Amino acid sequence: MSANKQDRAFVITRHFDAALPHVWKAWSTAAEMQSWWGPKGCSIKVAAFEFRPGGFFHYAMHFPEREPMWGRFLYRNIDKHTRITWLNSFSNETCGITRAPFDMAIPLEILNDVRFAETNGSTIVTLRALPHGASEDEIKTFEGMTASLAEGYGGTFDQLAAVLAKSA
Repeated sequence: MSANKQDRAFVITRHFDAALPHVWKAWSTAAEMQSWWGPKGCSIKVAAFEFRPGGFFHYAMHFPEREPMWGRFLYRNIDKHTRITWLNSFSNETCGITRAPFDMAIPLEILNDVRFAETNGSTIVTLRALPHGASEDEIKTFEGMTASLAEGYGGTFDQLAAVLAKSA
């Protein structure tokens, strides 16, 4: 991938008032992920959770009065307390990759790279998302989603902050 395409990534950074091991647990266990992952207004049902390189996190997002939307992570790299990298995509009930049900121009896969850094008992999480194997048109669609991505990941991180605050 060229440096130019890497510059086209979506990046969000959030400071959590929780120690790194606690934040890491929220990302690395099924019960914890189910309690906070996903956009506001939905609940998550975990179908599979294999937190290891090559493993899947397969889940259904349930919104009021709508059919579930399925998603999946294919974990690529996991460096304990430091970094998680995965390919994220919409999926079907059997964990196969599908197009986003609301916009066929969204890239099939998004490469997510999350970095964790502890400072004075709190944790900084930086997520970087970039289309993977996408056409130029899909990349342009992704770039046009900045506000939507900021709202979606922002809401997801708000839910993580609330979960971390409750269990502190």
